[in-house]
Amino acid sequence: MAKPKMLQDLFLDTLKDIYFAEKKILTALPKMAKAAQSADLQAAFEKHEGETEQQVSRLEQVFQSIGETPKGKTCDAIMGILDEGKEIMDEYKGMPALDAGLLAAAQAVEHYEISRYGTLKCWASELGYNDAVKLLDATLNEEKKTDAALTQLAESEVNVHAEQAEAA
Repeated sequence: MAKPKMLQDLFLDTLKDIYFAEKKILTALPKMAKAAQSADLQAAFEKHEGETEQQVSRLEQVFQSIGETPKGKTCDAIMGILDEGKEIMDEYKGMPALDAGLLAAAQAVEHYEISRYGTLKCWASELGYNDAVKLLDATLNEEKKTDAALTQLAESEVNVHAEQAEAA
């Protein structure tokens, strides 16, 4: 009979999932920055690339804090979100709405990450992984700030440009 899977197993599987996701995001951000037409959006993607590198490092510390080797596990959710972003880059290249689409794709990534980090932080607390809680909380707060910055950029510039260009 199979060994019952416990919260600790679920935590580790989800940790592997977000580790894979962050590594994939690191490869997507430079492409998104290159595709962006707005200098502000390009700068936001470049800034988040640096943060993502730190987040990968933090995840490696979380693995170490629970006595595990950092290892990714294919994350179908992030692959789907990133595929949608690539589709936007292909279908809207050179179009006024490109940046609005890129920004929306980036926010889909952020919302996924916020969900995962919030869950992992909660489970780490439940499991008594105090070091992991602190590390996950730091990343969760960064992801929330990035999401808020993207919302502000969408509302103040990117969406307005996409709409005005179409009206012109």
